Amino acid sequence: MITDTAEFVKRVDGAAEYIRNALSGREIPSVCIVLGSGLGPLSKMAEDSWEISYKDIPGFPVSTAPGHKGSLIAGMLSGKSVFMMNGRFHYYEGYPMETVTFYVRVMGRLGVKVLFLTNASGGIDLDMKVPELVAITDHISFNAEPVLRGPNIPEFGTRFPDQCHVYDPELTDTLTACAKDLNIHMRSGVYAYSKGPQYETPAEIRAWRILGASCVGMSTVPEAIAASHMGIRVAAMSCITNMAAGISGNPLSEQEVLDNAALASDNSCAVVKEFIKRIKI
Repeated sequence: MITDTAEFVKRVDGAAEYIRNALSGREIPSVCIVLGSGLGPLSKMAEDSWEISYKDIPGFPVSTAPGHKGSLIAGMLSGKSVFMMNGRFHYYEGYPMETVTFYVRVMGRLGVKVLFLTNASGGIDLDMKVPELVAITDHISFNAEPVLRGPNIPEFGTRFPDQCHVYDPELTDTLTACAKDLNIHMRSGVYAYSKGPQYETPAEIRAWRILGASCVGMSTVPEAIAASHMGIRVAAMSCITNMAAGISGNPLSEQEVLDNAALASDNSCAVVKEFIKRIKI
């Protein structure tokens, strides 16, 4: 929990200034894409790209999750200047929420207007097929550590931010239209946030299904909340890399997630590229 708000703002602004200077006169992107599992290849598709390791950015944590390289990329994608986060930070890695969402605060101070979050998740809807894509329309985070707990930082947003449209409806409609036009199956659904790192129990999955969740994962929600707090528009896409606990009868594994994310990689990357092409900043 943040206690010294002035010091935290100083850290955020220090990281933002470091990135601004490292860009060496390049255009500062208005879009940030978080590359979840299976989207690593997208990092090679940016033109005129610049890359820096997270460990070189003041205040940035280091990503320890498998498949998360840990670097910030800036470049041109589908005709727009974008940041790409090649790896994210999770609460289960041991980081407090202010560290998990630190990069979101930095992006906001750099002037980013759109945050596009991607992730791998477990399918809760019984008719889901692995690996399919889901446009996230809302989330359930009853058991999440509160992202905004502690003194509010007025420079970032209001004390009690509205959460009716954390995931921007216009951006979500654009996302689903992109998939449809590319003839890629995508459904819309609600994402349930699990703190991890253990997978969920079958009883938890049954409860979330009753509550209306379509898929479950261990990321995205803290970042979406922090972004909405700062007035950043959010879109989010999930890849169903396994059926959630108790559905298939098979034990869940990290390797299954990575393998199926790789199988969906071409479709995921194609949708992201088309989405970036179409959005209006």
